[in-house]
Amino acid sequence: MWPENVLDFWDAGGMADVMQRALALLVLLQSGKAFSGEELAARLDVPPRTLRRDINRLRGYGYPVETQPGPGGYYRLTAGRTMPPLLLDDDEAIATLLGLAVLGATGTAREGSLDDAATRAYGKVDQFLPKRLRPRAAALRAGLETTPTPTASTSAQAMSTLAEAIAGERVVTFEYVGAAGQASTRTAEPYRQMHLLLHWYLLAWDTGKRDWRVFRIDRLTGLRATGQTFSARPLPAESGIEFLRKGVHRNRQRVVVTIAAPMPEVADAFSFQDVDLTATDGGTRAVLMVDSWQWLLPRLAFLDADFTVEAPAELRSALRRFGARLGSA
Repeated sequence: MWPENVLDFWDAGGMADVMQRALALLVLLQSGKAFSGEELAARLDVPPRTLRRDINRLRGYGYPVETQPGPGGYYRLTAGRTMPPLLLDDDEAIATLLGLAVLGATGTAREGSLDDAATRAYGKVDQFLPKRLRPRAAALRAGLETTPTPTASTSAQAMSTLAEAIAGERVVTFEYVGAAGQASTRTAEPYRQMHLLLHWYLLAWDTGKRDWRVFRIDRLTGLRATGQTFSARPLPAESGIEFLRKGVHRNRQRVVVTIAAPMPEVADAFSFQDVDLTATDGGTRAVLMVDSWQWLLPRLAFLDADFTVEAPAELRSALRRFGARLGSA
């Protein structure tokens, strides 16, 4: 049952902006009913002129609002559309296309993979955009190229199955091949899907190992959600990403460097590295995990900016010794 004033659904205070009115109008029209202008105006608590402007606004977004004028007239959404146009503004539409382009370029285009699905969606999405954005989307696509980034493809179906299992707290089973090539059958309680450095991971409680484990999703096969449910356990860290990083970096050293360069330049120097960047007065603070201090040298050298090593102390000593060798050379 719809409330007498649909704006109560969106804004209990009765103060709705233009987008709230448009969404409230769309909620009514998507019920499939035909409404008279008087009824819609009363439900939305707006004058007829405002209603007509909101109807035209929905049409501008690409929603096919049909109008029957005169006595017995009505407004309704045309039936038969499998997906309505997306309510995206200009920047959101551009971001959606670029996101699909980047995801489509990351992988090996294996059938059923995320990158394959993104490539297919990239060629279709503008037909679901508001008409006013379609020429801009077409222009963007015509003038855009991406460089393939080869990496293991992840199954879109596997991620969908895991998402449903996480939401429903259902146990999953799968075959898994570890980094060393060893194969095993696992039964697990899935908790999080995580993305780090071009790979998708699953954080789960391994019922066989009776401990938390992280699995590369592209190495899962035969994934199946069982009918068995589980009760959520406290996560072993503040977030799944934090737990993943601890495992990835367990044999590395934490380094903190303040660099007298803007954050975009520092981010470019450390691209494809797991680094936390924070803007400071006149520079950037970088926190990262490294295998050795030598790994830092080329990146700091290419930045051509002053820097201060805040931690660890032994790194400062190593750099001083290296600087002395450079001076003597």
